[in-house]
Amino acid sequence: MSTQTSATGAAPPTTAPRRQLRVTPFTALLGLLALLGLLAFARLVTGTADIASAGTLRAALGAAVPIGLAGLGGLWAERAGVVNIGLEGMLILGTWGAGFAGYQWGPWAGVVAAVLCGALGGLLHALATVTFAVDHIVSGVAINILGLGATQYLSAVVFTGVPGGGATQSPSVADLPTLGVPGLDGALAGIESRGWFLLSDAAALLRAATTGLSVLTLLAAALFVLTWFVLWRTAFGLRLRSCGENPAAAESLGVDVYLHKYVAVVVSGALAGLGGAYLAIVASSTYREGQTGGRGFIGLAAMIFGNWRPGGLAVGAGLFGYTDALQLRGGGASVHALLLVVGVVLLAAAAWQLRRGRATRAALVVGVGALVLLWFFLTDVVPSDFTRMTPYVATLLVLALAAQRLRMPAADGRPYRRGEVE
Repeated sequence: MSTQTSATGAAPPTTAPRRQLRVTPFTALLGLLALLGLLAFARLVTGTADIASAGTLRAALGAAVPIGLAGLGGLWAERAGVVNIGLEGMLILGTWGAGFAGYQWGPWAGVVAAVLCGALGGLLHALATVTFAVDHIVSGVAINILGLGATQYLSAVVFTGVPGGGATQSPSVADLPTLGVPGLDGALAGIESRGWFLLSDAAALLRAATTGLSVLTLLAAALFVLTWFVLWRTAFGLRLRSCGENPAAAESLGVDVYLHKYVAVVVSGALAGLGGAYLAIVASSTYREGQTGGRGFIGLAAMIFGNWRPGGLAVGAGLFGYTDALQLRGGGASVHALLLVVGVVLLAAAAWQLRRGRATRAALVVGVGALVLLWFFLTDVVPSDFTRMTPYVATLLVLALAAQRLRMPAADGRPYRRGEVE
């Protein structure tokens, strides 16, 4: 192996690769404890119990499931090189499928129908982007419009005149089973009611994670683990990810790029459809027009925040789900308490940026953190208009902080034709 030298004979200076923060189960546990400690501190300082109560955390978990499933669908598609901003439309198709089949044949039939409807949306997106090389953004927008328009039309045709149904909603759907660990709820509730620092908050978190869980919540958690295993621990996953990094090289090694892209995008739609089933069956027990509320787009943001990996995506979905649940349950007082947490996190992020030699970026983050803390100390409650914006503001904030460490698949969104050479 030879080394090039300059005219003076000296080897050119090399830049040492920047060390990347490696996330392990231990560091993830430390991060969870640190965040729980911040919430406990904010609860004690402000007296706002809802900021870390079991009810809020359980609602946050419920809000995170459809966001996480939509983001997981986006991860499958984009790891294969197909941008899928049609997740919102696939979610909508899933909610309608769950409502249509659920009220007629039961909730499990609704789950299957939701997955099939979402997969149909994914198949249309794959046909447009993979076979006909339509721009991925254009196709995704078309899927969103098609999903909304088709479900509005079908609802008016199918649900109008049916008892409990109408042009904008389906009749009610029976509930899916819920699971939990027997005997824990009462003991943990007693510890939570004591109001002890960190210990009561940990008990609230355990209550939320071990009692009253829908089977779809457990299925979603299993799908995150399964996705990690399939995409990062199997030959099929390696071939699929190679299609998103360098499809020409993958094809030269015998990989059927079109087939892997089709599989990834159809799975993407099926996962989004399953998220729609959660919204229609678990969250509301009926299909309602507009019930997705932009969660497909938030799921896409959670996927980007998670750097196209299942673990980071789960963290992002949990964060967005928490802010959504907090503004619904606690209102302006709880969101006001959250300002203290956000301010402290921003100051810690600024210290991290400064440690990595990014003084300008650190100064900017310090300024934002100082403004957030100033807002907290000068007010007692957050206006209701801003409270409703909390999940979307959180989405923009975390994406801005995470932007410098993101690396999307190299061929993500690029049109590909069989046999072309890069």
